Amino acid sequence: MTYAITQTCCSDATCVAVCPVNCIHPTPEEPDFGSTDMLYVDPRACIDCGACADACPVDAIFPVDRLTAGLREYEAINAEYYADRAPAPAAASPTFHTWGAPVFARSLPSDFAPLRIAVVGTGPAGMYAAEDLLLHTNAEVTLVDRLPVAGGLLRYGVAPDHPSTKGVGETFARFHTHPRVRMRLGVSVGEDVTVEELAAHHDAVIYAVGAPADRRLGIPGEDLPGSVSATSVVSWYNAHPETGADAVRLTDERVVVVGNGNVALDVARVLVMDPDDLAGTDIADHALAALRGRRVREVVLLGRRGPEHAAYTSSELLALKHLPGVDLVVDDRDPRTGAAVDAAGAGEKAALLRDVVRETVDWTRAPAPDRRRIVLRFHSAPVEALGTDAVRAVRVTEDGAPSGAEIGAGLLVRAIGYRGVPLSGLPFDETTGTVPHEAGRVTGLRGAYVVGWIKRGPSGGIGANRACAEETVGTLLADAVAGTLPAPTGTALDFRRLARSRSGRLVDARGLAAIDRTERARGQVAGRPRVKLATVPELVAAARAGRRRPKL
Repeated sequence: MTYAITQTCCSDATCVAVCPVNCIHPTPEEPDFGSTDMLYVDPRACIDCGACADACPVDAIFPVDRLTAGLREYEAINAEYYADRAPAPAAASPTFHTWGAPVFARSLPSDFAPLRIAVVGTGPAGMYAAEDLLLHTNAEVTLVDRLPVAGGLLRYGVAPDHPSTKGVGETFARFHTHPRVRMRLGVSVGEDVTVEELAAHHDAVIYAVGAPADRRLGIPGEDLPGSVSATSVVSWYNAHPETGADAVRLTDERVVVVGNGNVALDVARVLVMDPDDLAGTDIADHALAALRGRRVREVVLLGRRGPEHAAYTSSELLALKHLPGVDLVVDDRDPRTGAAVDAAGAGEKAALLRDVVRETVDWTRAPAPDRRRIVLRFHSAPVEALGTDAVRAVRVTEDGAPSGAEIGAGLLVRAIGYRGVPLSGLPFDETTGTVPHEAGRVTGLRGAYVVGWIKRGPSGGIGANRACAEETVGTLLADAVAGTLPAPTGTALDFRRLARSRSGRLVDARGLAAIDRTERARGQVAGRPRVKLATVPELVAAARAGRRRPKL
């Protein structure tokens, strides 16, 4: 028996590090690491030890004989990755790691004083950087976030029906109460405190502020009510405190989503899922109520290019194929779509659509009342959102002509990518939407570093941030040893006082623990893992209530 890596793989390579027979690839040292949809177990070399499954932070690895119906395809998917590679040695003689000389990439001089480092952003990028510092150095870390709760995209970006992916957040949460960590949540850098003030109280600052803005379509009608970004939809169903309960209005049975990346598929899947299946997740109460009250029957995913160029990962597409009660359909009006699917070779993304129903969709007809479905329409782009006081339809290209089909819909969602935004005090490249840097070191600003999407652009999933953080932390420590970091003029206590005087929503580790207890308690009553507090005042109130000591 062998193990297989499945849909929720985060590709952070934790499993690679513990495998005794080097049967998981690509590894961080291999050229295609970061470019594949996931990591893969070589069934010819796996010795069934289970070390990878124990180490996986997102519960993505299982013995093949325990794969459920929706995951059975992953046995073949893992094997196909190795189909054209050199055969593994006989199972009776597994090849164990050839151990090289030890490398201590995070070692510092024994007499080196502890560094005081601020990490701005508590999503995956920031927490991988904090983890690296805490596990490999004696640094003291201040975690700063503009929201009064930690988690970033793990809390507000992962779809509610992907609880195992959220599991990596539990790995990071253990650092929230680390003795060398101080939490200063609810502090906005650039508003409550300046970049210069933050630097004056720390030896170095790592910015992990992500890419919070969305890319626009640039079409007429884009600003009509009912035209929203995928960022808004994801924030809405994840109870982001800066997104109101009325940010998304489900007024029609059909929704058009522009884009075919993983976020677009997440949005489509959540909108057509049976609300009863979402009721056991941490989805926002207001989103669950909206989905129950106005059932979306059809989501149309528009892709400008063909299925061979789709941006989604194979695992996310497979999840759509196994969604209970939901049909997946390919609109084959454009002959290039079917031709690409039929010509795709084994293992290619377009080949996964070979067994999907194809039909020429008649957009003049309303969605079927007794079915829910997701329609993949390739070689098609929006040219105009139609309506007077709200979106009522989307005009899309057809057969290359801009005056093509008109798809009736009450909601238009743009899911065509993210973009970083400038942070006052840091340089910014308007072309790339990133902060200019050299191996993570901010150009022209001593003691400032970047990690994650604000460093490399909006690409790569959760696990890609581990290697990204390793590079940035390595650069920072090299600068520290070289003596090029500016010395702070303020103490940690000074910064706490400054943050408290500037922010009326400051939350520390005890307050964060109180928020967690409150949400879990609410969830226990409702039979859910947690019920999120959906506004900043609610979060702050829970944090403060949990800190009060009962009178004796």
